[in-house]
Order: sequence, then structure tokens, then C-alpha cells
Amino acid sequence: MPRVVSACLLPIACCLLAGCPESPQKQTSGGDAVREFAPLDDLPEVSAARGDWPWWRGPTRNNAAAIDQDPPIAWGETDHVAWRVKVPGRGHGTPCLWGDRIFLATGQKQEQTISMLCFDRDSGDKLWETTLYDGELPKIHDDNSHASATVACDGQRVFFPYQTVDAVRMAALDLDGNIVWDKHVAPYESVQGYSASPTIFKSAVIVPTDASPDVPSKLTALHRKTGQVVWQVPRPDKGESYASALAIHVAGRDQLLIIGVGQTRSYDPNDGKPLWHCQGPADYDAATVAFDEHAVYATGGYPRVALLGIRADGTGDVTETHRVWKSDAKAGYVPSPLLHDGLLYAVSDRKGLMRCYDAASGEVVWEHTLEGMFYSSPVSVGERIYLFDRDKGKGYVMKAGRRFELLAENTLPDGAFATPVISGGRIYLRTLGDFYCLGEKQ
Repeated sequence: MPRVVSACLLPIACCLLAGCPESPQKQTSGGDAVREFAPLDDLPEVSAARGDWPWWRGPTRNNAAAIDQDPPIAWGETDHVAWRVKVPGRGHGTPCLWGDRIFLATGQKQEQTISMLCFDRDSGDKLWETTLYDGELPKIHDDNSHASATVACDGQRVFFPYQTVDAVRMAALDLDGNIVWDKHVAPYESVQGYSASPTIFKSAVIVPTDASPDVPSKLTALHRKTGQVVWQVPRPDKGESYASALAIHVAGRDQLLIIGVGQTRSYDPNDGKPLWHCQGPADYDAATVAFDEHAVYATGGYPRVALLGIRADGTGDVTETHRVWKSDAKAGYVPSPLLHDGLLYAVSDRKGLMRCYDAASGEVVWEHTLEGMFYSSPVSVGERIYLFDRDKGKGYVMKAGRRFELLAENTLPDGAFATPVISGGRIYLRTLGDFYCLGEKQ
């Protein structure tokens, strides 16, 4: 029987404060919205310090690193490597940086475990490892992992959603690796496997579970301190999707944006109520929206591929009224697009076609075919864009702007599915081999 492993040092106190971890077989009722009495605004707002990268897409949620840094342009297996460590198992999540610590999840197929690891940011030394799940792991696509979500951190706890054989659960650990709570989120079945990262909004941590058509799909907000359900609402569309939701402020209001199952949808993150939806970009989706002050940009997927520009101030079905543009079928499926100074950068998975679009019109400004296939998403640092391929270990540095300019092409022994984090003049990258810190030794 699969079991969830608790690492609380004071089990009785943990149960009183946060609720004991539930059995993985316990399930929340499906169908209608679930609402409990967990407050949404009783915890302080999460304030990330300079240099922190606390969740998927970074502190500003747009995959843009701080501009006042100078990460390396050239590197190699030993060149400009501050440290390099071996991580057990496999995971595709982006590193989570908070203070002097790095949090990373991993799944080990042979050992049948899912774990959280913590490393020292300066040296790469492993500080602790906590097993979250020990038991039968679900079947997933060969390109996926059992730790594809990115860890989120609020400064006191780190959060990670993971898939068991029949559900998605969320674990919260303190910064020393002790499990504070571990909760059932929703029943879940999937051909490809789970990959969505959590997003933090006020006192909640929010995750989608877009499951196979036989299992009700959900959006769930859990209280960061206790794991209690703040709200849970059904997703109206039946079918698998793998994209992360993103809680942002756009078009003058807080919105929870998610691409999936043939629709791009906006919800009110305060209560999960739907705001608007737009048809497209695809039936199956894995990317996260890019956004500016007024609009969002959604890419996907399978079987049809497209990239959409959508004004985000609508209500109800906005397909005919707020979809500003739609690209041709050369967009990407897995990599999320990057918006920088009015230009949208996107790469296709299989053919390596890198494109720059005018965000206002959808016009293709330039395109260039890179060598390789891509799952990792582009990251900007000032006027540079960094992108890593998935198979050949290629790392590309391009100049942002209306003309393609390749600044450097570098090679590591292994490719990367994970998106890098760039902070403090260093690049933190998990490849299919090792975990690298590229930059000067400190």
C-alpha cells in the first residue's frame, strides 16, 4: 500500500496546528464547488527578497530576471561552473530559490519515492532530503517525471504537488525539511502524468488538476498554513491538460489564468468564480500564459497548435470580442512564451523554431531555427534571452530585439527539460544529468 511519509518532529503538535497528513486514499467529494471556512487573507503577503526566485516563472511571474546582473554568456562542462552536484532520480521542475537555500523535488522510479531536497545556494552542498511519498508510482509519459512541478515558497513553507496512483496531493514543509501538512487535493488520472506548478495568492496556494475525462477536473486553493481548503471549483471542460495556473494582476483586477482543454480561462483567485474564457489555443496544453498590463498570451499544444493574444478585460465568452490575434500552426506546446519590451518570444518543441512576435499585432518580427528540441522556456536578463535545449546540452544566448542576434552557443553533457533560474549573476540549471550553478565561484 502506498504511504505518505511524515517528517514532523513533534507529531502531536503538528496535528494540532495544521492537521495530520491524511491517508492517500481519502478523497474530496467531486462535482460541486467545495468551500470551507479557511480565510484567504489572514497571512502576510509573501515578500520575496532581492535575488529570490520563489516559484514558477519567478517573483514577477514573467520569467524575467533582475536586469542589474551579468550572468555568464559562455560556459562548458568545467568552464564557468561554480558548482555541480548529482541529484538522485529525475525531475523537470525549475529550482526554487529563497535566501541561502535552493529547493528541488525529485522522483526515483526504482526506489518508488518522491522527495524534496534542499541545497546551499553558495556551495551546492545538500542540506537535507525529505521523502514525501513512498509507494507505487503512477505510470507517466517517458518525457515526463514524477517531479515536474516547480516548488513554491512563502518564506516559511515550501509547497509541492505530486501525483499518487489515483490522486494529486500537496505537501508543505518548513525550511528545515519537516512536513507541516500533506493533503489530498483531488482525484487524478492521466496518460501523460501530472506537471502543474502551484501559484500563491494571498493566504492560499492554488493548483489545477485537469485529469482524464473519467475524473472530474478541479481548481483548488489550500490555506498555506494549514492545508485546509479555501475554495475548490470544478473545471467545466473534460479532458487532460498539464498547464500551471498563474495568479496575476492584469487589466485592472486580480486574475487566475490557465490554458487547458481547448480554452484559455480566467478565474477570480479570491473565490474561484469564472471571469472569462476564450476558445483555444489547443485541446492539450502545457504552457503558462505570458502577460502585460492589458493582455495575456497563450500557446499550445495538440493536436492543433496556435499562439493567441487576448485582451484580459472581458466577461464570459470573449472569443469573438477580445481575441486580438491568432498565429499560424508553428507555435510551441510545452515551452511558455516570454514577453519583453512589447515583443513576445516563443520556441516550438520539435522543430526548434524560435520566433519573435509583435505582441500588439501578432506579426512575426523574425524567426530562426535552432538546433534541437525544446521543453525548457526562455528567460530574459536585461537585453539577453537564455534558452536550453532538451537533448543535446545546447545553451543559447540571444539578444532581445527586433533583429535576431545569437550572442553565444554553449554545450553541456546533457540537455535540460527544466527552465533555468538566473539570479545574482549565476545560472541555476537542472539538466538530465547534473544540477549546475553556472557563474563565478563565491
